[in-house]
Amino acid sequence: MNPSTSGWINKFGEIVSKNNVTYNNFSTIYTTLKKTGFVYGINIEVPQYIEAEHALSEDEKAKINLLAALYHTYALEENSIDFNLFLEKIFQFYQDLGINQISFFDKILTGSKTSAQLEKLIDSRVYLEDNIISKTFNSVITNSLLFIDVLTFKKYLVDSEDIRKHAQDLEYITINIINHALQAKEKNKNDERLAQLFASSLTFIESDQERFDGAYLEKIGHKLRTWQNQYFLDIACLTVWEDKSLEHQESDLIFAIGRNLGFQDDQITHSLKEITAFFDINAAVIPFLKDNNLAVQFYDSMSKIVNKLIVRNSKRLQKELSESKELVALISKSTVKDLSEEEKKKIQHQLIDIFKSIPSLAIFILPGGAVLLPIFIKLIPKLLPSSFDDNRIEN
Repeated sequence: MNPSTSGWINKFGEIVSKNNVTYNNFSTIYTTLKKTGFVYGINIEVPQYIEAEHALSEDEKAKINLLAALYHTYALEENSIDFNLFLEKIFQFYQDLGINQISFFDKILTGSKTSAQLEKLIDSRVYLEDNIISKTFNSVITNSLLFIDVLTFKKYLVDSEDIRKHAQDLEYITINIINHALQAKEKNKNDERLAQLFASSLTFIESDQERFDGAYLEKIGHKLRTWQNQYFLDIACLTVWEDKSLEHQESDLIFAIGRNLGFQDDQITHSLKEITAFFDINAAVIPFLKDNNLAVQFYDSMSKIVNKLIVRNSKRLQKELSESKELVALISKSTVKDLSEEEKKKIQHQLIDIFKSIPSLAIFILPGGAVLLPIFIKLIPKLLPSSFDDNRIEN
């Protein structure tokens, strides 16, 4: 399954139907989503029943986790595994929520099929920025508050009245709890990145217009559902634990927040242990904990982009490269010794001819695209054979 090309939602539907993936309660769904990092807004994994053809990027993991969370919530609440009915329901949910960023032009391109339009809509929910350059320089590229969509959808399936106001309340409480927790600790760069990540993910409110004065406490506890309060507690634990330490003042604050949310001390301790285990396992790959300089960050980000393009177009690239023996010879030579200027120009011209034949690689022929060629050449030896259409559904 390839979440970066059209048809991936229908492919997901085929996978869950074939594997008969169901959950008996929301607690199991929540625990699974916490292990993937989706609840924390840090997508590390996807559900085990998803077998991706290629290594997934963070945004692709976020897409899969969001769709999986919404589908399993629907299947549990509605006692139905009809994927087509789910698509209609979730599309209507986002329309009622006021999130329908599908332009008339996009509708013409995707047609009237609900799954195709939903792919565009999920893209708009996952990405914080649409500009590929801003993504390159910003390691935080995905919406960290996507689980609020799931909590809101869960409520929508029971009562759809004032659904946008409900989403606004959830965001308001979340961002206030994060701010409250940060007040209890000495801030560092990671704290600033975490705060920026959540603030930039707000959809229904604007953080600079909200008061951080403790008024949010009036909205929490018994007035909200259990899983909403559990989410708030887990986000509070994330906020104080991201630096792998828990000072006395921070500990007191977490227990105070947890008690206000209606939890017993042993439940609060359990949430702290879970976030500790999550960081122990995944700290090395959590984006906002990386402290690369701008040049390294740019190179790493562009390498990921180019690698994705190579892998996604591997079949076509193999065919084109096989017809250009001189190019392959020069690329092989470049891995062991420096090329002459004439040889470098030959590589550039021949690669651009190949890129012109593959629309997905048009980024290389744009102004400035030449800076990506060295990265492309370096990654070419890792080219692996694969089917070009990863989302084809077998009959």
